[in-house]
This record gives sequence, structure tokens and C-alpha cells, in this order.
Amino acid sequence: MSHKIILDTDPGIDDAMAIFFAFQAPDIEVLGLTTVFGNVPVEMAARNALTLCELAEQDIPVTKGVGMPWVGPESTYAHFVHGDDGFGNIDFPASKRELDPRSSAQFIVDMARQYPGEITLVAIGPLGNLALALRLEPELPKLVKGVSIMGGAAFVRGNVTPVAEANIWNDPHAAEIVLAAEWNLTMFGLDVTNAVPFKPSFMETLKAKNEKLGGFVFDSSKFYADFYSANRDDRVCFFHDAFPLAHLIQPELFELTEGNVRVSTDALNRGQTIVAPEGTTASPLWTEANKIKVATDVDHAKLEQLFIDTYAR
Repeated sequence: MSHKIILDTDPGIDDAMAIFFAFQAPDIEVLGLTTVFGNVPVEMAARNALTLCELAEQDIPVTKGVGMPWVGPESTYAHFVHGDDGFGNIDFPASKRELDPRSSAQFIVDMARQYPGEITLVAIGPLGNLALALRLEPELPKLVKGVSIMGGAAFVRGNVTPVAEANIWNDPHAAEIVLAAEWNLTMFGLDVTNAVPFKPSFMETLKAKNEKLGGFVFDSSKFYADFYSANRDDRVCFFHDAFPLAHLIQPELFELTEGNVRVSTDALNRGQTIVAPEGTTASPLWTEANKIKVATDVDHAKLEQLFIDTYAR
């Protein structure tokens, strides 16, 4: 089965790994990259997306989208995780390609209208572009096949605060809009992505299998691994953003649970994704909330092999 997708992204080192994975996967057709603020400012995210497309020899549209949270001041950025350039400070030459003139939200709406019922929106950054697209086209949930997001923490601790994951924390009001919309949405949060640490041997294998794209991931992930390994005995990093793409190709690798979801927007619990599995509450505050699927486990060994085999193409 071939999957048409729009990949909404804030590159980012793990975004780069995920984008290359999507480009290499024979069962995925990437219609475009829509960019958003998050790991880096949106201008850098857009430029980085163009650079990744050029490196991968992919001639697809790249758009610039939302640069601010739905509510509140400009976000801080994760330079301490991804480096000042978003690519681990490897000084990779930036692309001179041009952006598609449309906003990311308008591009999403245009493509959904062009391919009704065919597109999966894969969002691996904050959700401002999807929220704005819903405002531009309230019928969007009926026009897309589904939505897969990397974000949230349903039953585990957060990574920005004790309760919030970074993508949701960056724009909680947008996340509240997106997770409340009536579309087929699956959330790949820290419940599953933080359970799979990748060791240096994995990055070495990606480079051996694909010198150009795997080599880029290998080089950029050194800075990324420094961050993740700071308080650990072993050296690892996490490629969160590739998980929803892997699920498109091999859904049997994942365990999912269904539940009603709410997103907190108050100051103390900002960005908390609270999921009530079916039958755990009778409160209308929860039973009337939107129902989503949440990934809770994955076959680690088969997932890693899927990444390696796809890069080897």
C-alpha cells in the first residue's frame, strides 16, 4: 500500500532522520514538507527542510508556516539539543532552493482538496500549522485519511516539564484544537519513543548502508547524543520523529490503546496530554472528549531493522 503524506516538521536532527526515512521508503509518497517553529525558529526550519530535500535529491514543495505559539510570546528553542543550526553544528551548506510561496496551512488545505481522502498528515513538530489549516478549512477532517503526530506523553513523564512533552508544550492551544478535531488521529508520544534508545552502532550502520543520507544523520547526531547521554552511563540518542512513519509501513510492530484526550493549557500543567482509556471514567469532561489512538509499545528490534533496511535502499 502506498501512503500519500504531508510531513509537518521543524528540522531538527531527529526530523532529518525521519525525513530521509520517508524519502527512502517505497511505500511512502511525500507530497511536501510543511515547516513550523519548534526545535528551531521557523525561518531556520524552512531553510533546513530545503537543505534536506536537496541532499536527498527530492524536488518537492517546502513551505514556511507558523512561527509563534497560538497564544503567548515567541517560544524558546532547543539549540542545546539540536545545535545552533538545527543539525548539530556540523556547518552543512544551506540550500539555495526557493520555498513554495504558500503558507504551510494553505498548502495542507490545497493538497487535501486535491486528493480528498488520500492524505495522511504526519506532524512531527508543534501543531500550529494543523490548527491553522483547520481554521482555513473546517471540513479538513473529512478531507484527509488520517493524522499521525509525534508528541505528547499519555502515561509517562514529560521531557520539558514533569507532565509535558516538547512538541505539545511549545504550542498547547494549537494542540488542544488539533486533538479535539474529529479525525482519525494516532499519537506517538514519549510512551513509545522514549522506550527505544539508539546506540552509536545504529548510526554507524545507517552511514554504512547509505553514505550520503546515513552519513548526514551520523554526523549531526553526535551533538544530539551528547545531550541525551549527559546523565547516562551509556551513549544513546532517540529518534522520536520517525515512529509515526514506521507505523504507516509496519503497523503490526506497534501496540495501541484508545482513549479520550484532553490537553491542558493552564500555566502549571501546560501541554499535558491526559488520556482516559475507555471505561476508566464516567465524567462527561472525559467521555465527551475526542477519542484518539495512543502508541504504548513497539517491537524494538524490528523497528531498528526497518530503519536500517529502508536507509539501505
